[in-house]
Amino acid sequence: MDTTDNTPLRAVALVCTLTPSPKPSSSQLLAEQTMAALADHGVTGKVIRVVDHDVKPGVQTDMGDGDSWPGIRDTIMAADILILSTPIWLGHASSVAQRVLERLDAEISETDEQGRMLTYGKAAAVCVVGNEDGAHKACADLFQGLNDVGFSLAPNAATYWVGEAMQGTDYQDLDKTPEKSAATTATLAANTAHLARRLKATPYPATP
Repeated sequence: MDTTDNTPLRAVALVCTLTPSPKPSSSQLLAEQTMAALADHGVTGKVIRVVDHDVKPGVQTDMGDGDSWPGIRDTIMAADILILSTPIWLGHASSVAQRVLERLDAEISETDEQGRMLTYGKAAAVCVVGNEDGAHKACADLFQGLNDVGFSLAPNAATYWVGEAMQGTDYQDLDKTPEKSAATTATLAANTAHLARRLKATPYPATP
């Protein structure tokens, strides 16, 4: 494939809030801001709020009747970039984010004719919001899980906002996006789009 810095890319952001639509969500807001930042680098795509879908527990690509994961998985497989956006609960990423990782575990067994996971050519990044500590811990856990199931991560592949501890202000309550948060999101977008294009141009070698 003739890949240039202008090659169009696709992204999907999985929002792992516990709050179903149409209620507002800080995780959704940061995911949408990240997608807007990616758009500056020729990336289009969609945002999916996972809790709005019946994603069954399990570690297979399809858990049977009524499972919404296969459709979400198709969207991931058609994309070049996966964004996971999660709130912090009790110092950790949400249970919905953990379920997404568990469903992605099935990708370890899904390989191409050269033995590579189908996710090998895709970049990933993480968004975290909360009004308690734990952003770095949540990023670390999600980074490791995403890497285990075949995704690549660029430098600074995380953006986050954490409010004052034991206070009730959420990211969506802010009058204006903090300058530092906006700059971090812009860096995530630039680096992740760059990596996705490099992966598209030069795939990883066959698995020994």
